[in-house]
Amino acid sequence: MELLTAWVQRFGSFVWGPFLLIPLLLLTGLYLTIRLRGLQFTKLWHALWLGLIVRREKGAAGDISHFQALMTALAATVGTGNIVGVATAIALGGPGALFWMWMTGLVGMATKFSEAMLSVQFRGTDARGEQAGGPMYYLSRGIRWPWLGKSLGWLFALFAAVAAFGIGNGVQSNSVAAALEGSFAIKPWVSGLVMAIAAGAVILGGIKSIGRFTGFFVPIMIAAYMLGSGIILALNAALIPEALAEVFRGAFSGTAAGGGFAGAAVAQAIRFGVARGIFSNESGLGSAGIAAAAAQTKEPVRQAMVSMTQTFIDTLVVCTFTGLTILVSGAWLEGLNGAQLTQEAFSRGLPGEWGGLIVTVSLSMFAFSTILGWSYYGEKAIEYLLGIWAILPYRLLFTVAVYFGAVSRLDFVWSVSDVMNGLMALPNLVGLLLLSGVIVRGVREYFARETDPGV
Repeated sequence: MELLTAWVQRFGSFVWGPFLLIPLLLLTGLYLTIRLRGLQFTKLWHALWLGLIVRREKGAAGDISHFQALMTALAATVGTGNIVGVATAIALGGPGALFWMWMTGLVGMATKFSEAMLSVQFRGTDARGEQAGGPMYYLSRGIRWPWLGKSLGWLFALFAAVAAFGIGNGVQSNSVAAALEGSFAIKPWVSGLVMAIAAGAVILGGIKSIGRFTGFFVPIMIAAYMLGSGIILALNAALIPEALAEVFRGAFSGTAAGGGFAGAAVAQAIRFGVARGIFSNESGLGSAGIAAAAAQTKEPVRQAMVSMTQTFIDTLVVCTFTGLTILVSGAWLEGLNGAQLTQEAFSRGLPGEWGGLIVTVSLSMFAFSTILGWSYYGEKAIEYLLGIWAILPYRLLFTVAVYFGAVSRLDFVWSVSDVMNGLMALPNLVGLLLLSGVIVRGVREYFARETDPGV
């Protein structure tokens, strides 16, 4: 097993390395940004208004509201990457890594917009009367060569169904179990059982149940975490300008060694900033398009604008709060990494044990919400592959896997899911490039006839 794990890890390093997926993700996002004329910048505030204020379109087909679709997607992406991923990027790439996370998020918004638009445009209705959409549908229905589109759609669905059990399930429940055992001495089997029951209660009700729960739970979890981080930043407001200066210096000139920090070159800042940014916001993986396709909307472009705010909230807001908290605290100079680094930063910034507890509780909430979001992604993937008969068995199996993820060692599972996550992106990115003309044409037609007051 150790030899197999090593081979899988080596393949994963190639897939996520500097010569395949990372440049392809960045260049695709940049290409779409240019073709869409920077739509993610010019329409950002309007998009936030649509998703957070308007929330719902009357009389539109769909299973959940704009807001619930956004929260379901955020549930899947605002996870361990926002706490552990940011810390890892700074620990290995220096403060400059945060700048490259921002760049990944900015171009990733165009990618997320494109995924959501195509997902709504090419969605259909399944035998239960629910919406069925996502990359597997726009790949198979949108690409002009049927053999290629169907092959890419099938591959995406296969990789997504497998990845959901790893990055969207076992890895998350294992992280929660480890955090609760370390902070509160709760046995993994106890936390695993509670999580499985709680997850099953939501998952077995389908997307409407998931949408209602995430619509309530996700805003509270994000606000609570940002409140703790915001207090630390407010108490250290005088240090923020220097922290930002470190970010920009490190992005273009590297970061010298100091304290327990070993130093980082520009290449390291780019590598770890981009990789962790993509891991956090999932732009390019295609997963969020599945949630977008369930939204009640008449206009693919309208839902796409709402969906692109997910990347903005995840990377440009939540990850920034984490990164600046780590920098102003000075904890990044102590040679720590991962969750330990974020816990140390919060512990320095808040009195008593509050800092560490906030990180533990937030990590648990973030990971649990990721389980819910990915359960729906995996469900729709397996439905595409096998039909609606497979949905209930998949939900039950997914719920049981939450428990086993909490009590098992997951080195191999993590490695396999990391590879599956990367392989999801490849057919999706090919599809986005081939269908970029459809995206641009749809955007032009929408803004030629819509001013968007009558949502």
